[in-house]
Amino acid sequence: MKPVPHATSLRRAPVQRRSAERLTRILDACADLLDEVGYDALSTRAVAQRAGVPIGSVYRFFGNKRQMADALAQRNLERFTERVTERLRGAGDAGAPGAPGGGGWRTAMDAVLDEYLAMKRTAPGFSLVDFGNQIPVGVRQSEPNHRVADRLTDLLSGYLAREPDEDMRRAFLVAVETADTLVQLAFRMDPEGDEKIIDEARRLLRAYLAGLLG
Repeated sequence: MKPVPHATSLRRAPVQRRSAERLTRILDACADLLDEVGYDALSTRAVAQRAGVPIGSVYRFFGNKRQMADALAQRNLERFTERVTERLRGAGDAGAPGAPGGGGWRTAMDAVLDEYLAMKRTAPGFSLVDFGNQIPVGVRQSEPNHRVADRLTDLLSGYLAREPDEDMRRAFLVAVETADTLVQLAFRMDPEGDEKIIDEARRLLRAYLAGLLG
């Protein structure tokens, strides 16, 4: 199972700091407007106005709103990875991976699920875009979950001191697909995420991963 290549929707990557800051403002505006008006009503002109940049600056980076949403999804994945990494760094301070009371795959799984739920609840635009599974809204594609699984495999293999082999990639892909489906169900049942369904998801993931990583 080969890793899925990282995709980029940028027409031109920012080089100077000023250009990078402008791109950040554009993506921030895109995220805010997704929450306010939804994907269908989103427009590049509205994003430019909200970001306080000329419309040409938006088209410098993106050809259309789909590419903007794709870039936001990619940024979400980067930020998610950073959050999980920071969480695991703090967990590692309590003990070596696998040691009682600190580290281990259960700590890693909780970090991944908890940070995903936190972003689902608080990150602008995340509920509509997440890592790309909902672009356009309501259309589910498998490739983003492959990228999430690949990213988690690369991140967690070092933490767990395991070889990132094909079995691990498959296990994390199954876990990511399962968690994605159940979390989406939890948020359809309750705007803040139905806690009982989330608990069931956590229990199911622990049972599945225990046979592979325990």
